[in-house]
Amino acid sequence: MSQQPAPAPPYRPYRQVRAATPHTRAVSCVRFSPCGRLLATASLDGTVALLSPSSLAVIAVLRGHTDGVSDVSWATESFYLCTASDDRTVRIWDIRPVLAGGAQADPGADRCVRVLKGHTNFVFSANFNPQTSSQIASGGFDCTVRIWDVKSGRCTRAIDAHSEPVTSVHFIRDGSIIVSGSHDGSCKIWDAKTGACLKTVIDDKKPAVSFSMFSPNGKFILVATLDDSLKLCNFATGKFLKVYSGHVNRVYCTQSAFSITNGKYIVSGSEDNCVYIWDLQGRNILQKLEGHTDTVISVSCHPTENKIASGGLDNDRTVRLWVQDG
Repeated sequence: MSQQPAPAPPYRPYRQVRAATPHTRAVSCVRFSPCGRLLATASLDGTVALLSPSSLAVIAVLRGHTDGVSDVSWATESFYLCTASDDRTVRIWDIRPVLAGGAQADPGADRCVRVLKGHTNFVFSANFNPQTSSQIASGGFDCTVRIWDVKSGRCTRAIDAHSEPVTSVHFIRDGSIIVSGSHDGSCKIWDAKTGACLKTVIDDKKPAVSFSMFSPNGKFILVATLDDSLKLCNFATGKFLKVYSGHVNRVYCTQSAFSITNGKYIVSGSEDNCVYIWDLQGRNILQKLEGHTDTVISVSCHPTENKIASGGLDNDRTVRLWVQDG
């Protein structure tokens, strides 16, 4: 007899367990480290905070950018962090002393090891190649996607990728290709080595593509557009398989995430100050998390625990932690 797939576990609701205000301006990005031991938060105040993922206590603050920070990405082994800023740079930070703790972990120490310069306008997105901490992709308001060699600090590829600002860049899990989204309404796939455009997934002019990322298994792309819509696309065929809606997303580049620690969910911020959780397969809203007092711009799912972090814009400024009751 053929094995029936196991039914999905019954949905256990998330509840808020912590809220913190580590920044003086809007929180722009929240990202759990792949090791699960730190939560990085970026802000328009120009700083990046490293928080405890359980208490939200500030463990260290990374200072050096001279303007707001829009995006944060961890290298796979959690030793390095890269940040994208309106000061037109990408910075690389060595987080190893923070993870080691003890006397080394001076919370205010300068941990910046590289400043990547080349973008001619705001850098809006940056992402480590998951296979090697020596390569980063970035995208910005100069409409380019840039590929960087971290060791030398050199830009190895500057791709005239879009006709309007690039809102997101993201490597597939094997590091071979990059997806980019843009205000020009397109979403494109690039060869990480050559910089060649391999495929245009969407080319609609309107609405703007506000966010795009590969699924953890590398088979799909999640694309957010500024018409209150999130779509799951099979990028090999170019077919849209699922649409997730009910949230509000018309203005900001709100970041979404896949939750895979207990069932498979799509999680996103929203301009109605809530976090939305959808069933990946069924597309139905499972829960709407209330508590923030401004747009929720970013969410992150813990790599091993059933835990979500979220960050809010200027009228909120909080980082909130939500957990599923065991």
